[in-house]
Parts: sequence; structure tokens; C-alpha cells
Amino acid sequence: MSHLDMKEAIAKGATSLGIEFGSTRIKAVLINERFETVASGSYEWENLLKDGYWTYSQEDIIAGMQTAYREMKQEVEQKYGVALRTVGSIGFSAMMHGYMAFDNKGELLVPFRTWRNATTGAAAKELTELFQFNIPERWSIAHLYQAILNGEEHVPRIDFLTTLAGYIHWLLTGSKAIGIGDASGIFPIDEASHDYHPSMIKQFSELIAAKGYPWKVEDLLPKVYLAGERAGDLTEEGAKLLDPSGDLQAGIPLCPPEGDAGTGMVATNSVRKRTGNISVGTSVFAMIVLEKELSKVYPEIDMVTTPDGSPVGMVHANNCSSDINAWIGLFREFSEAMGFEADTGKLFSVLFNKALEAEPDGGGLLSYGYYSGENITGIDKGRPLFVRSPESRFNLANFMRTHLFTAFGALKIGMDILTKNENVAIDSILAHGGLFKTPVVGQRIVAAAMNVPVSVMSTAGEGGAWGMALLASYLINKDQEESLDVFLEQKVFSDVAGEEVAPDASDVKGFEAFIERYRKGLAIEQAAVDHLVENGRD
Repeated sequence: MSHLDMKEAIAKGATSLGIEFGSTRIKAVLINERFETVASGSYEWENLLKDGYWTYSQEDIIAGMQTAYREMKQEVEQKYGVALRTVGSIGFSAMMHGYMAFDNKGELLVPFRTWRNATTGAAAKELTELFQFNIPERWSIAHLYQAILNGEEHVPRIDFLTTLAGYIHWLLTGSKAIGIGDASGIFPIDEASHDYHPSMIKQFSELIAAKGYPWKVEDLLPKVYLAGERAGDLTEEGAKLLDPSGDLQAGIPLCPPEGDAGTGMVATNSVRKRTGNISVGTSVFAMIVLEKELSKVYPEIDMVTTPDGSPVGMVHANNCSSDINAWIGLFREFSEAMGFEADTGKLFSVLFNKALEAEPDGGGLLSYGYYSGENITGIDKGRPLFVRSPESRFNLANFMRTHLFTAFGALKIGMDILTKNENVAIDSILAHGGLFKTPVVGQRIVAAAMNVPVSVMSTAGEGGAWGMALLASYLINKDQEESLDVFLEQKVFSDVAGEEVAPDASDVKGFEAFIERYRKGLAIEQAAVDHLVENGRD
């Protein structure tokens, strides 16, 4: 699209805006009708541990959103000389799950409890047994029921319960809406009705009936919407909140707010059955679109949905890249101490590529990059740990391969349940996230872990905010009765290049040897956690 055409499209509002609240960054992406990124903006942030809960403040949520939007708007003005006053559609996404509970005045009753909290074990276990459906600790209903079990005084005053994406959408539209993918991390979804599972709603109501709360759980939850449905319009107050300058006009349609898992599926064209995607960051998750239901309940597998309601088996591990980033930081310090200014991108590239020179199993080394608790492996608290024996081959190549392997260790345990226990067929995995910026290395590691071809598209770096912008575009640009998978396949990704890496037999064998060592060594990790806790260093 020419510069003049782009300028005209922006002025007419022939664009779509996606804003995603990730765990370390809030990003705004504006796309045109060809799904090309016009401009973007971002805001770096970190969660904080407050009163025993991982959280982000409301002030930071709003400030981050405004900063990301303002940077995007400034880029539009600098590139095209146009003041951004309207767009064709908007969508918000955020970290899935978690707990945001409000009273009838719209006041947040307790600080936002994020997906990272591993504080709802008792509630998740009891609900899983009651529903005969896996309820992960991260899910909103687990947080609610744990608050009930704890006797927390705010519970009787709850009027509305939602996720971070649902909260932002509500602020800007006044609509208590949620996309079905994000809704499936609030409460189990009935595949037939595309709504909260009615029999489980009844079971939960009976479970807490004796408490005498003045609310019904179904009245607390946001309304469920499918991709492509209009979930509200930008209000005057919402426009001023997003763009305090007052330039942005009200009345813009919004698509359903979604979780980052859903935007990851969209950004990687992974909403068809037998496809999957893996998203790598602070946490890591793989999502496989299923052909049929699983034979039984597995605590390691979350049953969620695509943004258009298809069933998905999701394996989510709390820890992935944080420990690798910490080691890279240590190597940067060493380089600087030696008098060399080390470019971060080059450090990642050099060290990651060393992993390809390593022994297939990492030379007998072992690592657990657990910055926080890990539900899949039953570790309650985060304690990064690196272990070797006198027989281990301790060199840089094996060291880096071990850390890349362990980033996917917990994920591998969950994926083995799908592929080995349930014989789930996967044609391909599409990967995205910063770890794949270094060509080939990350793909080879994941291909070894999954034993499935792994592709990275040229659009992979666009991320979830771009995926959210695609969902916003789908709202206004789809043909009548055009399904999301067809829209993505034929319109968005028809000409997108991608590079596929097939699993290498030696890598697969090496990863299997590593994961056997990893499973056996979990007792070491738990002992380290217990020792530090017992000695007052919790």
C-alpha cells in the first residue's frame, strides 16, 4: 500500500487496533485492511508480589495502556502526518485467567490476582473432583472458591468477576463481555451452547449454598461472545481514558476481549483441528485444537477453546524464559567486566547457537528454571536450580542446551499425555515468542521436545497484539458466514512465508534422555525448596 493510500486509510478509519497486556509488556498494534502493521507502541512493566499475591496495580494497567496507545498514535503522526481520530475496530487481550472482583460501585475488592499465583490448590482440587473436569489453579473460579474457603471478607460483596482483558473492555465500553477463549479460563464452557457449562454452574451453586451469599455465580460472570460478534462500542468516557488528548472519537465497535492464548492461536493461524501453537515468554503454553474429547480428566491439561469455540487441549507451564534471561545477563556482565560491550541480540545468538554443538542430551547436566511454582510438576514455590555430577560434561554448549531443554521440561510432561496417552494427532506446531528470534535453534529444541515439525512464520514477531488486531479486523472485514479459520487461511496468511524445521532423530533421542533425568530429579528440586523454607528463607 502506497504512503498516500495508507494516509487516506488512516484518516477514514480503515484500520483495526489490538492492545495486549502481556506479562512483561503492554503492546498496541494498528493494522490496515491488508493486515500489515501500520504503527505500534509499547509499555514495559513487571508484576509485583503484594501480600503474598502476584499482581499489577490498577494505576499501572491504565498508565501502561495509555502509554502504548500514545506511542502508537505518535508513530502514525510521524509517518503519515495524520492525527489518529478513529479506527474501524478495537480489541483488547491480556494474560488469561486470574481474578478481578468488583463491588456494585465498580471498585476492585482485592488487588488483581494473576495467573502466576499458585495459591488455589485446595480449591482447584475440590472443583476438579466435583465437576470431573480439570480446574487449573490459575482459573478465575478456582480463585473465587479459594477465597470462599479462606473466608475472605470481600466475597459477599462481589458484583462482577472477570479477567484483565474483560476489565479493560468493561472500562472502555461499559459492556461486561468476554471472548469464549478467555471465558474458558473463567469457568468450564459447554461446547454445544458456547456458554458456561449449566450443570457445573448448578453444582457450584449447590456447593456454596450454605454460605448464603447474596449472589448467584452465573450473575457474576461476563457474557460470553464468539469471535466476529460485536461485544460493545467505545464510550465517550472510554475514548478519553484510552486517549486523554481527546482526539479519539467514541462509537468504535469492539470485538470480544480475549486471552493471550487465543491471540497466539490467531497470530499463528492455529485454529483448525490437528494444528497447534506454542507461545514462549515468561511462561510457556502449547495449544492443540482437538478432534475429539479426551478419554479422562488430566490435571496437567486445561480444556479451553479457540476464539470461535472449538475445543483445545492446553498445556501451560509457569516458567520458561526467565532463568535463561538471567544467565544471559550474567554473561553480559562478564563481557563488560572484560572490557567488551556485548550486544544483547548477539549474546543470545552466539549462546543459543552453542547449544547446537552440544551432546544430544546436554551432557548429563540438569536445570530447573523455576522462578515461581510449577503446577505440572507439583513444585509449590520457585527456586531456580542447576545441578551436575562429577560425571557430567560441563561445557558451554552442554550448559546452553540444558537450559533450552529445561525451558520446555514441564511442558513436555504435559504434551506427552496428549500425544502418548491420548494419541492426539498433530500435523504441525507453529511457534512464536522472543526465543525464536534466533533462527533455527528454538525450532530444533521444540521439534525435539514435541517430535513434530515446528514452523515459524515471517509474522511470528508480531505477537499477540497483532493477533488481537486480526480479531478486531475479523469483526468488520469478514464475509457473511465466513468462519475464522477460513478468514485466516485465505485472507491473512495466504501469502505469508514460513520456515519449517522437522525433528532431528538425534535431538529427539537426546531430549527423551534429558526428560527422564528431569523427571527423576524433581525430588532434588522439591528438597531444595523445602530446605530454604525450613531455614527461614521463604
